[in-house]
Amino acid sequence: MKTRGIHHITVVTGDLQANLDFYIRVLGLRLVKQTVIQEEPNTYHLFYGDAVGTVGTDMTFFDWPHLGHDRIGARNVIRTLLYVRDQAALESWAARFDIFNVNYTHHTDSLGRNQLHFVDSDNQRLGLVAAGDNRAYQHWAHNPVSESSAIQGIHSVVLGVRQLQPTVDFLTDIFGYQVVQAFQSSHENEANGMILETPESGIGSELVVVERTEKLDGFRAIGSVHHVALTIDPNDSIEAWHERLLKTGLKVTDIVRRYYFDSVYVRIPGGTLFELATAGQALAAGDNPDTIGETLSLPPFLESQRAQIESQLKPITLPQIG
Repeated sequence: MKTRGIHHITVVTGDLQANLDFYIRVLGLRLVKQTVIQEEPNTYHLFYGDAVGTVGTDMTFFDWPHLGHDRIGARNVIRTLLYVRDQAALESWAARFDIFNVNYTHHTDSLGRNQLHFVDSDNQRLGLVAAGDNRAYQHWAHNPVSESSAIQGIHSVVLGVRQLQPTVDFLTDIFGYQVVQAFQSSHENEANGMILETPESGIGSELVVVERTEKLDGFRAIGSVHHVALTIDPNDSIEAWHERLLKTGLKVTDIVRRYYFDSVYVRIPGGTLFELATAGQALAAGDNPDTIGETLSLPPFLESQRAQIESQLKPITLPQIG
C-alpha cells in the first residue's frame, strides 16, 4: 500500500473576501467549489484549483474568523510550496508581486531549486518553486496569469517537528515515502531536515520535514494549514487504509464519505493532521464549465437543508478579472 502525493491542503482563513480576492485576482487560481464544511454546514469551505479542480491542484479554506492567528513552530506546517514551470515563470511572478504590493524573498533549496517566498492575505506562508510542468494541469481560460507562468498545483509542504526521526519513520514505513536528501537548514529557528518523495515522482510528490528550535510549539489557527491530504493508490481501498492506520495505535477517525471522495484522518508523529483520500474525478467534473464555483454547491445529503444553510452564510462577492 502506498500514497501518491498531495491530494489537497486545507487552510484556515479569517477573512473570506480578502481570501477570494488574493487567490483569484493575484494568484490566478479558479474557485472550483463553493461549499460548506459538511460537519459544520453554517461555515463556508472554498476550493481553489486549476480550471476543473484536478487532484493535486486544490487549496481549500475553512472560514473561521473567530480564531486567533497561528504561531509558527513545531507541530505546524511551516510553508506550502506551489508549482510553476521554470525560472522565467518565477521572474514573472516577482514582477506580478511588485504590481500587487506582495512582499517576497528569493531562496534556493538544498536541491538547488529557486523559490519565491511570500504570504497570503492571512499571513499563511507560501512559496513558488520552479519544478517543471504538471502534465495533468488544465489552464483556466480567465486566469489573469499566462499559462506559461501559471501556478500548476501543490508542489510540497514543509512540516515543522521537534524530532525528525519519528515523523520520517512514519512517512516512510506507513505512507510509503522515500528519503531523497538530508540537509541542514539555513533558516532561522531550524536545524536538521529531510526531503522525502513518493516512489512515483510527480505533482505533489514531495514532503519536507524540518526540526524547529523555538521554545514554544506552533499552533494552528488563522493562516495555518489545518490538514494535508494525500491521495491513496487507486489499487488500494480506503477501508484497507483505515485498518492499516488503526494498527499504528494512533488516533484515527472513522471513514468519511465526502461525496466528492472518501477519506480518513490521522495525526501523525510530529503533530501534523493528515487525511488520506481517494483520488476520484476532478472536483468540478460534471459541472457547467462556464459557471464552476459561482454558486453554492452542496452534496446530495445536505441539499434538503439548502434554504437554512444559505440563510446562515454571509454573502461573498467573486472578484472580477480584467
